[in-house]
Amino acid sequence: MEWLVFVVLFGTFFIFLGLGVPISFAIGVSSLLTILLALPFDAAISVISQKMASGLDSFSLLAIPFFILAGNIMNQGGIAMRLIEFAKVLGGRLPGSLAHVNILANMMFGSISGSAVASAAAVGGTMAPLQRKEGYDPAYSAAVNITSCPTGLLIPPSNTFIVYSLISGGTSIGALFLGGYIPGIIMGVSLMIVAGILARKHNYPVSPKPTFQEVLKKTLQAIPSLGLIIVIIGGIIGGIFTATEASAIAVIYTLLLAVVFYREVKVSQLPKIILESVMTTSIVLLLIGASMGMSWAMANADIPYMISDALLAISDNPIVILLLINVILLVIGVFMDMTPALLIFTPIFLPIAMDLGMDPVHFGIMMTFNLCIGICTPPVGSALFVGCSVGNVKIDKVIKPLLPFYAVLVLALMLVTYLPEITLILPRVFLGYQ
Repeated sequence: MEWLVFVVLFGTFFIFLGLGVPISFAIGVSSLLTILLALPFDAAISVISQKMASGLDSFSLLAIPFFILAGNIMNQGGIAMRLIEFAKVLGGRLPGSLAHVNILANMMFGSISGSAVASAAAVGGTMAPLQRKEGYDPAYSAAVNITSCPTGLLIPPSNTFIVYSLISGGTSIGALFLGGYIPGIIMGVSLMIVAGILARKHNYPVSPKPTFQEVLKKTLQAIPSLGLIIVIIGGIIGGIFTATEASAIAVIYTLLLAVVFYREVKVSQLPKIILESVMTTSIVLLLIGASMGMSWAMANADIPYMISDALLAISDNPIVILLLINVILLVIGVFMDMTPALLIFTPIFLPIAMDLGMDPVHFGIMMTFNLCIGICTPPVGSALFVGCSVGNVKIDKVIKPLLPFYAVLVLALMLVTYLPEITLILPRVFLGYQ
């Protein structure tokens, strides 16, 4: 019976995905069909409706619409160009300097906007013409942009961590935010190493040395934008406000920055920005609600225990088990976007990881890092499609340049997986996390 439930749940889910059914509906219908194996129709409808409603009844979820709104205001507020100019100050003297500027700008803009796709479009759309003019191979430039745009999903504030906190049973959002910093920086630096090696190999140019006045000007212009991260994280660490309250502070800060300070957003544009944010929020929350129904269906059928037993039958060595989990997640990331993958597979793999003695914050960062790689890979990688679009490069042309970046990302993932202190040191120092 258990294996029948497993086949019905995941079989119908992937069949619906293959037919092009929206993922929220694919999750919801496959969950309902699974529950029908154990309960009559009326009871099954009642259960899945209750689970969807109760899954959205969480104060911490208020952070998602606020952070989405703050990110959309930032996207329209002229932030990208100022951060690119600041990134030129930081990485402008390295071999293939524009590639390093692209990576650094994606790290900063992605963390502020909270969206890899927005980062790929805003930063990549600006950098691609500059790199083409300097003689960079467009496929190389696109590969740099595609693989670096997800770094902001690890560097807070990040909606991904809020979703993980909910689905994992209340893991500290503050600890997740702090835990993402070093892995996010490792991800960016590892990409810069590969970009630098390839740039030296192809003799890409180095930008001219900026004057002190230029450095000062570009730094001062970028500080207000980067101040959002300082305000959010500083407030959480200092106990001034919670992560949910910080999201509302972020909206106020970005409004003042974009409307009053930079004057890039007009008051007349705000209704459109708010409407876009509402639409994005509704998609995310529908996905979360549907996933709560699937989580209940899996738990009711003991599917997490089945998978745990199957993995432990292969090996009881924690190193091997974590490697298997990472391989499975990398494969899943190729076919599924980050949020649904996080919602579906966290309840399956988190109990296994915790049985091995793994901290839930560490596992959340590992899982996010892993799925960040997935959004850069074909056939459904959202960052891949956007990066190729703004770089005006066909997907088949960018696959080969992407390979060395994929390799170094996997190596960095292994580093984060097997060295928990990389993730846990900042939460322990600043929050006393145990």
